[in-house]
Amino acid sequence: MMNTTQIHKSCVTCPYPNPQASVRLFCFPYAGGSSLIFRIWSNSLPQTVEVCPIELPGRGTQMKLAPVSRIEPLVEALAIALQPHLDKPFAFFGHSMGGLVSFELAHLLRREYNISPIHLFVSGRRPPQTPNPKPPIHALPEPEFIEELRRLNGTPKAVLENAELMQLLIPILRADFAVLETYVYAPKPILDCPITAFGGLQDEEVSCDELQGWRNQTNAAFSEQMFPGDHFFLHSEQSLLLQSLSQELHRMTTNR
Repeated sequence: MMNTTQIHKSCVTCPYPNPQASVRLFCFPYAGGSSLIFRIWSNSLPQTVEVCPIELPGRGTQMKLAPVSRIEPLVEALAIALQPHLDKPFAFFGHSMGGLVSFELAHLLRREYNISPIHLFVSGRRPPQTPNPKPPIHALPEPEFIEELRRLNGTPKAVLENAELMQLLIPILRADFAVLETYVYAPKPILDCPITAFGGLQDEEVSCDELQGWRNQTNAAFSEQMFPGDHFFLHSEQSLLLQSLSQELHRMTTNR
């Protein structure tokens, strides 16, 4: 059983606190990722935004917690952890697995707490109603699992070749892929917040056409932006992505 009290204490990180900010941006990592992905994002975003990367169980400040392999308990725990931080307008950014987690979390917060993000940014993630066309990998034998990680190009080669490091990472990666691969979409009332979908032009996991499906998940505005790069364009094209994100966040904060 997950200890939500522990998650409550350390799940929401804030490397550069900004009490004067008018909006909090909660950032959700991809499978195997940690809050460090977003550590320096505040340097490139408006001063009106406080960046709060989410640390999932099994990594960083939550290293001692077992990683979670199903989306429902993960989202329920995150909703509890976020409660003290929802005292001002907030937005979600999630890449790949983080996009799905932030989508389900937005629904849970609205359903259970009657509160919603003012914007949902999903990145490198097909919409929830589009099933994964590829067979699951989370239960593959280790050599085949590592080969799939190599193909996805999200784990540095030096890490893949470090047996000791991989022994620490593999349980986290298996759990994260299980979150994605056991997910079953349940139709629900669509969101009222705007959605922006980001994608990579060379991403073999999520196509431009698939990203358009996010349009069906909101009653509000929808926009899509594509960048050069594969599934991990948020690293290779980070400055472009942050420039685009900054423009949208600036628009949000000045219109409030």
